[in-house]
Amino acid sequence: MILHPGILALYTGSIITLLLIFFATALGIRILLQWDIRSSSENQLSLERKTYLISTIIQYGLLFEILSAFLFIYTADDLHNLLVGAMCATGSLNANPYGFPALYARLGTLFTAAAWIAINHVDTRAEDYPLTRAKYGLLLCLLPVMLTADILQVLYFVNINPDVITSCCGTLFSEGGAGLSSSLASLPAKKMQAVFFTLFTVTALTGTAAIVKRTKPLIALYSVLSALFLVVSIASVISFISLYFYQIPTHHCPFDILQAHYYYVGYLLYASLFAGSFFGIMAGLIGLFRKIPSLSEIIPGIQRRWIIVSVWAFTAFVIQSIIPMIITSFTLGSY
Repeated sequence: MILHPGILALYTGSIITLLLIFFATALGIRILLQWDIRSSSENQLSLERKTYLISTIIQYGLLFEILSAFLFIYTADDLHNLLVGAMCATGSLNANPYGFPALYARLGTLFTAAAWIAINHVDTRAEDYPLTRAKYGLLLCLLPVMLTADILQVLYFVNINPDVITSCCGTLFSEGGAGLSSSLASLPAKKMQAVFFTLFTVTALTGTAAIVKRTKPLIALYSVLSALFLVVSIASVISFISLYFYQIPTHHCPFDILQAHYYYVGYLLYASLFAGSFFGIMAGLIGLFRKIPSLSEIIPGIQRRWIIVSVWAFTAFVIQSIIPMIITSFTLGSY
């Protein structure tokens, strides 16, 4: 099992990235204790030169962490062919107690790593690098998140037993089952459609208004709506969106759409949703730094660009969700 190409790639990339982050963390501690942009001392100049190199290295490492979340899902889905009873990533992740925690930790790393890259982008736009301490403080928080994700990943792959019969997605995402997944599958499809499309309309209109007017309340509201739309969208994928792709009224699995016979549409679907949510949320969060003099004129422009990206990403997600509703003859009927 460990010789699977996806597992080898994840292990190798994780080891390299962790070594880079450990090295960068040591510098981060020095920066938190000694950084003073007003100083022209030899120590300060040395720290500044090192931050340019380290920031670049960290960005490449964290980009792998972002991609590894999707590689982890792809690998888990591919492993279902080796497990009895598994039909997709749901069965693979359910093969032992570490599967789903490893997935959640990978997704947590994805958003945290992307947040560091975003803050670093804002920081490098100003001449005095006012967020240096903040981004290296975040790096210290990112390290245990990455370490937890990597440990869970190792425990998951090491403890996969091909001889153990695992549960398929039909069991986990059944309307009559117990647990959160079954609760989401049993949500009334028609009502969820109304909530989903109404929330998207409100979110898109708020985002458009924030792009035009650039006021702090509108940007903050859009940030909150972006987070809410992420939650509602995931629930909607399970409740009704996936049904149109499968054209089966009782199949609610959010992982099957990642497979080849559905043209891997799930990767583009989730990537657009995560991108829209991330840029929308971050547009609001970086507003906390607008009081910093060197960023007061820079941040509004960045917020506007990120909200534009967010609105277009959400729109792409909704369009992808609507296409099977339009081009197929499948209908929910009384569901």
